[in-house]
Amino acid sequence: MQLQDLNIAIIGGGIGGMAAGAALARRGARVVLYEQAHALAEVGAGLQISPNGQAVLWAIGAGQAAGEAATVSSGTRFHDGTSGSAVAHVPGPQSGPTWYMHRADLLAALVEAAQTAGVEIELSGHRVPGSLEADLVIAADGVGSTWRTAVDGPDRPQFTGQVAWRALVPCAPDLLPTQAQLYMGSRAHMVIYPLRQGRLANIVAVEERHGWIEEGWNLQGSLQEFRDRFANFHGQAGDVVAKATQVHQWALHARPVARHWHKDNVVLLGDAAHPTLPFLAQGACMALEDAAVLTGVLEAAKNMPSALVRYQSLRADRARRIVAVAKGNAWRFHMSRPWAWGAHLALKVGAGALARRLEWIYNYDATKVAAD
Repeated sequence: MQLQDLNIAIIGGGIGGMAAGAALARRGARVVLYEQAHALAEVGAGLQISPNGQAVLWAIGAGQAAGEAATVSSGTRFHDGTSGSAVAHVPGPQSGPTWYMHRADLLAALVEAAQTAGVEIELSGHRVPGSLEADLVIAADGVGSTWRTAVDGPDRPQFTGQVAWRALVPCAPDLLPTQAQLYMGSRAHMVIYPLRQGRLANIVAVEERHGWIEEGWNLQGSLQEFRDRFANFHGQAGDVVAKATQVHQWALHARPVARHWHKDNVVLLGDAAHPTLPFLAQGACMALEDAAVLTGVLEAAKNMPSALVRYQSLRADRARRIVAVAKGNAWRFHMSRPWAWGAHLALKVGAGALARRLEWIYNYDATKVAAD
């Protein structure tokens, strides 16, 4: 199809929506992006962009700005949470190092790329109505998408029995290593990695808990409860917990990948199609991949229905595999002794193999998939 002939509406000004807008507008489509917030802002948090996500950023004109704001990873070091001692080092992907980024920095790079490409951004301050004048509506409105319900029917989120805490802690530059530090404990674990050239430590800590099912991901948490829960974590984990001044928490829910990704002229993208648990650091990357593949199939197809069918066929199986791996990782870092000792030994011996097993995720180039 000639993208110059298409009027496209995008619902949601997050990572996936903004990337899709930039990608499509660069190919000539007329794009209006609707965001229900009054301003384009992201709650402060860290994320990881592995090579598969970086490929899309470079293709849509956001790579340089994002790369300048990123901290380049040198892999992941696993620790015993109780003692703080190192267990194993897992090298980064063979296809290239991961970027650690503040979410707001990534969004700023995407907004700049989208506006440069000609995307019109509408900040509505309220939900976008369910009918829009457009040839294609891209629903990139995240977990709990109202548009997903219209396309695929209601989903059934299930509480995983885990609650996540997150915090940003100011640090002296160069204090943190450029590796992610993962601390494994009894029924809990913590990941720490640097943002903004080491001036911030990003913390994501997960504990097993029952009886709490509120799903909201931006709930203010109790600082004292956070400190008490992770008081037995030592090493650098203990240091950053002690320095935290504000925490947020959310109950982790597993949602199925959508069975149907499109209906009529509406198509799902990002978390609206395939929400995932945060145990593989691929949520943002999958949304970027979706944006690139959808743009490619629209340009290559003869008509809209065939393009949307091909989009789902190219994306659904990969999304299901990644979501399944992330879900499987959920309990691996929460073992108690004596089982933890065996797990630590296996990790130490097989660290290199672990990195190689995941290479299929990182060496994927979504900018070329539709042409294959």
